Amino acid sequence: MMRKIFILMLLAAASVSFAQNDRDYIRSGNRLYRAKKFDKAEVEYRKAVAANAENPQAVYNLGCAMMMLQKDSVAVLQFERASQLETNKLRCAKSNHNIGVILQNHKMYDKAVEAYKKALRDNPNDDETRYNLALCKKLMKNKPENKDKNKDDKDKEKKQNKDNQNKEKEKNEDKKDDKQKQKEQPEKDRMSKDNAEQLLNAAMQEEKQTQQRLQKAMQQPRRNRSRKNW
Repeated sequence: MMRKIFILMLLAAASVSFAQNDRDYIRSGNRLYRAKKFDKAEVEYRKAVAANAENPQAVYNLGCAMMMLQKDSVAVLQFERASQLETNKLRCAKSNHNIGVILQNHKMYDKAVEAYKKALRDNPNDDETRYNLALCKKLMKNKPENKDKNKDDKDKEKKQNKDNQNKEKEKNEDKKDDKQKQKEQPEKDRMSKDNAEQLLNAAMQEEKQTQQRLQKAMQQPRRNRSRKNW
C-alpha cells in the first residue's frame, strides 16, 4: 500500500516538474531572442511547446522566432494556434496583428485586412493595427491586378453601353422602317383602289358605249328586211 502511494507521489512530482519545464524553456528562449539569436531561441521555444503544447505563450513566442527567421508560413500557423489557445484578448490580438504583418509583407492585402480586423475586435485601442488596416485597404485599391480589373470592368461597361446604343439604333431604324412601311401601305392600297375604280369606270364606260351603239343600231331602219323578195 505504501509503495502505491509513493509511486503516486513520484508521478505528482514529475507532473509539477513537467509544468515548470515549459516555463523554463520559454525564459531561456526569451533571453536568446533578446540577444537576436533567433535560431537558438526557436529551439528553446520548440522544447517548451513539446513540454506543454497547450501553452499559448510558448506557441506565440515560437511564431515570433519563426517570423524573425523569415519562416513566414510556419510563423502564421503558430500565431493561428496561439490565438486559438489564448484566453487573454490583448495577447490574442497580438497574434492576429502579427499574422496581418506577415500577409501584408507578402502583399496579400485582402487577407491581411481580415487579420487586422480580428485583432481590432480583441483590442479596439490598438492604433498601430488600425493604421496597418487603413494602409492595406489603400494598397488593395492601388494593386496592379485591381487596376487591371477596374480597367477591364470599365472596358466591359463601355462595350456594353456601345452594344446597347447599337441595339437601340437598330431598334429605332426598325421602327422607322415599320413607319415607312405603314405609310407606304395605305398609298399602295389607295393606288390599288384607284386603279380598281379606274378599271371599273372604264368598264362601265365601255359598257355604256356598247349599250348606246346597240340602241342606236336598233333605231336605224333595217333596209335589208324592208325590201321585198320578188
